[in-house]
Amino acid sequence: MLARAMPSILPPMTIDEALEVTKIYSVRGLLPPETPLLRERPFRSPHHGTSNAGLIGGGSWPRPGEVSLAHRGVLFLDEIPEFMTNTLDMLRQPLEDRRVSVARASGTVTFPANFILVAAMNPCPCGYFGDPVRQCSCGASQIQRYQKKISGPLMDRIDIHVEVPRVEYDKLAAKRSGEPSDAIQRRVAGARQRQATRLAESDAITNADMNPKDLERFVQLDTVGETMLKNAVTQLSLSPRSYHRILKLSRTIADLDGSDAVTPHHLAEALQYRPRQNVA
Repeated sequence: MLARAMPSILPPMTIDEALEVTKIYSVRGLLPPETPLLRERPFRSPHHGTSNAGLIGGGSWPRPGEVSLAHRGVLFLDEIPEFMTNTLDMLRQPLEDRRVSVARASGTVTFPANFILVAAMNPCPCGYFGDPVRQCSCGASQIQRYQKKISGPLMDRIDIHVEVPRVEYDKLAAKRSGEPSDAIQRRVAGARQRQATRLAESDAITNADMNPKDLERFVQLDTVGETMLKNAVTQLSLSPRSYHRILKLSRTIADLDGSDAVTPHHLAEALQYRPRQNVA
């Protein structure tokens, strides 16, 4: 449900983005005849039995895969450990480069793949590891094998890791209404506008596109923030990729907060989203 709500809080696609998405669906033969221009952000949720070519793209005559069909939108992988490990590892290139290159004897074809990856998994095969109410029936080695299906390099490319605990009945039955999607969308659109203004003279469009030089220019931490980040790099054994992703996420959190500066508060929030299993 959370994953399906993601497109509704993202800013509307620009004309250029809509044209990019429409071209991909047209090439794949999925463009509805009554819809000459796709204006809604894509949401793709492939089954865990999807092949490498189905997810990444390929075939004897190369066609876009799910990662390209999710371009400018959301790619949702439910029960991510159920996907083949080699298939998941093929996500590493598009998550890093935001495009997919498919090489064949006749030549190489490149498809755009700039998407938001949302993935969900249980803590173990039975789903109750760490549950305060129901006892887990899995063995330690079984849990480890299950969690190791997602490689470290792929986990390193996921910026936000959130554990969702059991929801009590009182909360499920509560009549309170949460914040509507259109209100969140306005906040996200405001943050995107701040990014567009700040990055106007850069090759980047959003914070996620920033290179190390952009980070040095637009993410300047105070002494407390520098000390906090230094300790995190040491204690969490963060890779250079994680280091840069934390800075980008901190900048985005500050933009959502309407702040010109990245404060220690924004940095601390970004750090808490790193995988907990790395903390040892």
